[in-house]
Amino acid sequence: MSLTTDRQTGWPVTEEQPPKRRQGPSGSDRAVTITSHVILALWSAIVILPMLWVFLSSWKTTSEIFESPLSLPSTLSFDNYVSAWNDSNVGRYMLNSVIVVSCALVLVMILGSMAAYSLARFDFPGNRFIYYLILAGNTFPIFLAIVPLFFVLRNMGLLNTLPGLILAYVAFAFPFTVFFLYPFFKGLPHEISEAAEMDGAGEWRTFFQVMLPMARPGIAAVAIFNFLGLWNQFLLPVALNTNERNYVLSQGMAGFASSAGYAVNFGALFAAVVITVVPVLVVYVIFQRQLQGSLSQGMLK
Repeated sequence: MSLTTDRQTGWPVTEEQPPKRRQGPSGSDRAVTITSHVILALWSAIVILPMLWVFLSSWKTTSEIFESPLSLPSTLSFDNYVSAWNDSNVGRYMLNSVIVVSCALVLVMILGSMAAYSLARFDFPGNRFIYYLILAGNTFPIFLAIVPLFFVLRNMGLLNTLPGLILAYVAFAFPFTVFFLYPFFKGLPHEISEAAEMDGAGEWRTFFQVMLPMARPGIAAVAIFNFLGLWNQFLLPVALNTNERNYVLSQGMAGFASSAGYAVNFGALFAAVVITVVPVLVVYVIFQRQLQGSLSQGMLK
């Protein structure tokens, strides 16, 4: 609006100016948008098409896979899934994976959250040194720790056992858990913990009933990342668990084709791959919104 004077009355009046037209996106912005969409489309095709091909092949026989690998299955039969579940011991491998991953996930979330809370909220001698020492675990290649882990578990009598594999998984995921949760606990206001202390809550009660629920977004995000990493772990179980009864899914899938020799049932092999991938997809689809919200809150902190 602009201020003018009426010629007849001499009083100031305002005149509304027409709204300015919004300028459309520039050529450079349009080029960036098109390029990003093309790259995302190509990346989506690279990820989705192999998964779709594996899923379709899981319904075919071995002869159909070799005769027409890109065609649709002639019939929909669960024979490959039944064969993969029963003949290949996929059911037992999945049970072992569920036991190992769930126990390791609970332990590493409890220990990691407690360690991150202590390092973020309390000042004591060696605080920063311990924090950086834990962070160094994220940069340490896991294959360099295989031999020491092997001898440690053997001396403890836990080699080739599920409890030994659980401890190795906890040690593997612990540095990342502390690194991820540290900024969440660091960003929580001190007034809340002080108010809980004034109400008579001790350190343990303050942590579990007050501070831990407030860091729920970060805990949910790191739990999902840990689940994905531990479920797909291959090097640790192969090196530390050679007892076939205690095989996890990654080991079972690796030995599926090698144990069959030249007579490989590729339909059952693809069905076993689908069975292996389904739990990861289900977990991610269920918690993807919570994961996105957790990452956005973490970046704001």
